[in-house]
Amino acid sequence: MIFNKNEKLVMIGDSITDVERKRPHGEGRNDSTGKGYVSAVNALFHSVYPELSLRVINMGISGNTVRSLKERWQTDVLDLEPDWVSIMIGINDVWRQYDQPTIKESHVYIDEYRATLDELVKQTLPSVKGIILMTPFYLEPNANDPMRKSMDEYGRVVKEIAEKNNTHFIDIQAAFQPVLEHIYPAALAWDRVHPNLVGHMAIARAFLQEVGFDWNR
Repeated sequence: MIFNKNEKLVMIGDSITDVERKRPHGEGRNDSTGKGYVSAVNALFHSVYPELSLRVINMGISGNTVRSLKERWQTDVLDLEPDWVSIMIGINDVWRQYDQPTIKESHVYIDEYRATLDELVKQTLPSVKGIILMTPFYLEPNANDPMRKSMDEYGRVVKEIAEKNNTHFIDIQAAFQPVLEHIYPAALAWDRVHPNLVGHMAIARAFLQEVGFDWNR
């Protein structure tokens, strides 16, 4: 596994990361890391690799876009002095273009998304051991659906930035594909965005596979 003893992992994003995490920092007892994939990752780390004493901090905030992350990056990431940072952002950047079509100021178009995410990655890389970039997703199996198509375009930007900056990359949309072949989207998320525990476990599994988690340990 890529993590070593006593390292700190900050996981940042939007509502998919947040999921009722503790404020101001999502770490500690009970449900401090939230009730989603971050909590699942944290629980598996400590149950399977207890000797590593990994420190996982959930810094997701519901409704965030990459523009929002930029505004709080110093206090919510850099000031925490993490060893590793995972980022999953973009759902609201796309979604606002569809559920708030006339409120243009809430839209984060793809050029701004690309430039801002790339800036945050470049700003952070010198002070951390590594960054894990995850794509946004939409729980719609039809790749020609307008919002799914847009989400895939933003996902390709994440891959482009990961390759350019030599970071870890996880295609979360692809991770959902085998699940969506058997489970109707509304059974995973009423709005096809906010997944239930099954969906969060799919995200956690994809994350853990990328970081070298040993499922047979």
